[in-house]
Amino acid sequence: MVMDEVVLQLDSTGQAVLGVVLALIMFGVALDLRLADFAAVLKKPFAPMLGMLAQVLLLPAASWALTMLLKPHPSIALGMIIVASCPGGNLSNLITHLGRGNTALSVCVTGLSSVLAVISTPLNILFWAGLNPDTAALLRQVNIEPLPFLLSTAAVLGLPMTAGMLIAHHLPNLAAKLRKPFQAGSFLFLILFIGAAAIANGKYFLGFIGVILPLVALHNALALGVGWGTAKLAGLNIPDTRAITIEVGMQNSGLGLALILNHFDAIGGAALIAAGWGVWHIVSGWTLATLWRRQDRKRAA
Repeated sequence: MVMDEVVLQLDSTGQAVLGVVLALIMFGVALDLRLADFAAVLKKPFAPMLGMLAQVLLLPAASWALTMLLKPHPSIALGMIIVASCPGGNLSNLITHLGRGNTALSVCVTGLSSVLAVISTPLNILFWAGLNPDTAALLRQVNIEPLPFLLSTAAVLGLPMTAGMLIAHHLPNLAAKLRKPFQAGSFLFLILFIGAAAIANGKYFLGFIGVILPLVALHNALALGVGWGTAKLAGLNIPDTRAITIEVGMQNSGLGLALILNHFDAIGGAALIAAGWGVWHIVSGWTLATLWRRQDRKRAA
């Protein structure tokens, strides 16, 4: 079977449940956000704005160029564009800290990109997928109507994001209690769902791993390179460069996976890319942080 024909079957109830999970993911992300995180932008805006430039504009553009160059299966190309259009993941803050980067900058860029994702994620998906003839045809095939997709995605992302930020600001103790259950629960559901789908479609998934993993590794390397190159060209110091490198290289692939399952007919190739990212970017980020710490010890010695 061709990869683009592998589809995870979802009925209307499953789609409704995934819509709720998508909202819970964004609510859990918002519980981590503080207004103080954004105050740094007003004091020293250059580095955060540079990180946003790389995250929101350069990475989706570079990912589109990679799909045009490599010409993977349309569903895989669509998955790459969707993941690149997602905001940074919360794990980027931990990895930045472990790699002795500027953690405050990482938190700031994660927060900004997460809030902006309400608009930037669906816009980037539609724009860049529309520029690739193969993915544009796939959008028509799954019957994605631009305006309804933009409005529904903005609502599903924006309403829980607003609710989470309001609770984090006005009821910080409640936010602290809710944070882990909401974040862990929503992502656990996605992992279980993908696990069940992988078992049910095992022969297809195993057959495509050899195609998916190299593309995920290459795409992730591109993302890390976009972050590092942008920071270096701007002359940022080492901690800021590390923060932006990790921030652009670690996407909220869980959000991308939920979007694929809920809005893009659960196309197998796209879902595999997002799921692969969820594992690989942790491996690459951790490895990079470990190398940076070794470099620092050598400098100190």
